[in-house]
Amino acid sequence: MRDELYASLIGKSMSFHDRQRIGDVLARASNDVREVNLMMSPGVNIVLGSGGFLLMPLIAAPQIHPQLILVPLGFLGAYFFLVRDYLTRLAPATDAVRRDFGKMNMALSESIDGIETVKASAQELREAARFEAGLVDWIRSTLRQGYTESRFLPLLLFGLAHAFGLWHSLSLYTAGQIDIGGVVSFNALLTLFQFPTFASQFAYSQLSSGLASARRMLQVINDEVGTFETLKVARSEGYAEPMRGEVEFRDVSFRYAGNDPEADTSEHPAVLSHVSFTVKAGQTVAIVGQTGAGKSTVVKLLNRIYDVDDGSVRVDGVDVREWNLDALRRQISIIEQDIFLFSRSVADNIAFGNPTATRVQVEEAARAAQAHDFILAFKDGYDTVVGERGVTLSGGQRQRIAIARAFLTDPHILILDDATSAIDSATEDQIQRAILRAAAGRTTFLITHRLSQIRWADLILVIRGGALEAAGNHDELMRSSPAYRAIFAR
Repeated sequence: MRDELYASLIGKSMSFHDRQRIGDVLARASNDVREVNLMMSPGVNIVLGSGGFLLMPLIAAPQIHPQLILVPLGFLGAYFFLVRDYLTRLAPATDAVRRDFGKMNMALSESIDGIETVKASAQELREAARFEAGLVDWIRSTLRQGYTESRFLPLLLFGLAHAFGLWHSLSLYTAGQIDIGGVVSFNALLTLFQFPTFASQFAYSQLSSGLASARRMLQVINDEVGTFETLKVARSEGYAEPMRGEVEFRDVSFRYAGNDPEADTSEHPAVLSHVSFTVKAGQTVAIVGQTGAGKSTVVKLLNRIYDVDDGSVRVDGVDVREWNLDALRRQISIIEQDIFLFSRSVADNIAFGNPTATRVQVEEAARAAQAHDFILAFKDGYDTVVGERGVTLSGGQRQRIAIARAFLTDPHILILDDATSAIDSATEDQIQRAILRAAAGRTTFLITHRLSQIRWADLILVIRGGALEAAGNHDELMRSSPAYRAIFAR
């Protein structure tokens, strides 16, 4: 079950993950899965095991006297009605408990994930109060669930059934229709109702909690927005030829979906609007523009992190939506501004995109990215385990490891999204020469504000307000584009 949920989460597109809070997702993947497991065992096991205890008095009582079926039959009818009413009242309470637990976990996750910002802003008390507010909401929901569970009327019903059963059997005994042994036997049969009555209070509560958790899990699994099943080509299908590196944007428009998967994306502002350009195989392309102009979005459409709303993105003349997704992404490597490193060894992080790479290949990629020397300075060298997100490394070290990871995949299209922003000038010169070597024979996209990198691009795209304002080489744009000249004038 947990494997299926994990596989579903990994299989979702970024449109889905942009709408999620990591703390709530973790609550679904851990605590909700546990609740479903407890629902099955002991919850469902107890409910099914109670069946024999409920049916036995109904079968055996008429053998003592036909009229004695009345109390067991009345008990069962009232029992099932009351249990149904109990579950109906309990469902909203358990839903609220699971929901508030997810919110509480979300607050904890955000505070821990942003702990450096919390401490730098001296907001520890405020974040603690925020978590405490979520904790109070969860406790209140739990108390409301407990109050609902306390009004479990089958417990009262069991007492009434015993009282009426004793009265009815004694009446028949007084009338001479059964003997004293029949009275004892019948009332002994009624005690069989004790186990399902007392055990079901726990079992049905666990059943309701499990169903609430199952609904939360299925909400993720069945979310059709951004799943691979809704895309035109699944991972096992589509175009999968070796990539030459030709790229074409045809009248591309794109809007981010926002937090509501059902909302019409046309209501959101366009991040890209009617963008068209063509890149030949092996060209180096610089994408420039102001912050928020849509530069990073351009390259995220290229490897289908997101899909276009209108128009098409084509690689080697084939719409990226017709490519086999694995084949497309294996041949495109991207180094983003926000470098993510796993809490694994340096070598594992470099080889993440190419797990079969040898240590020699890993070291060659590190040398090309000017990372080899500082890696060897670590106590365990390439076997040094970096902290989560690479927090034990400097910004420049993280970027060089990410560049080495990109080099090792030997991509046909290389994308560098401001990849040298945290590197000093001397190291940048070394890495720029490495990038020049790596760019040879492959299509390279550079998103950068560094003029030294922009100048040597074969094609420069000037993005402004989500639209392509100008395209050409450096000399052409200096003559024809005021927006491009303004970049150099700053």
